[in-house]
Amino acid sequence: MSLHDDAVRVLKAYGGQPELRGTYLSHLDTHPDGMWKACTAGHLTASALVVDPERGRVLLTLHRKLGMWLQMGGHCEPGDATVAAAALREAEEESGVAGLTLLPGGPVRLDRHPIPAPCHWHLDVQYAALAPPGAVETISDESLDLRWFAYDEVAEAADASVVRLLSETRARL
Repeated sequence: MSLHDDAVRVLKAYGGQPELRGTYLSHLDTHPDGMWKACTAGHLTASALVVDPERGRVLLTLHRKLGMWLQMGGHCEPGDATVAAAALREAEEESGVAGLTLLPGGPVRLDRHPIPAPCHWHLDVQYAALAPPGAVETISDESLDLRWFAYDEVAEAADASVVRLLSETRARL
């Protein structure tokens, strides 16, 4: 199964956000290259909100290019077998935390947001991941900083998309 096929399967199984889910599926139907950064009409990305083992904080990255506190995530790569694997890879690469485990049940949310040209849209498939006990984060080249935020601190630091992701993650926990 290709990554494109896996994305279609995951999105068809995802029960939330029916209108946005339809937009994602239509995009993939229209753009066979819709999984890749080279698709200038937009492309799927994969991310994960990292939750501490005690389930009271989340790890956010201060994104180097955007200067915003965000969940870990990014572009799918040819070596990614599934969208979930892409989200997990991105979370581990950007956080430096080994042994993350995605929450069961597939994606937590979808978030479509504009990005600068030449591409126009990121169609983000958002997961949540639990960090193992004793997890130690390490700042990557893509980040200016990493920081654990208590749930009630996230709204002050991050944008509304991260707040929505946190809310849905907490409901799933």
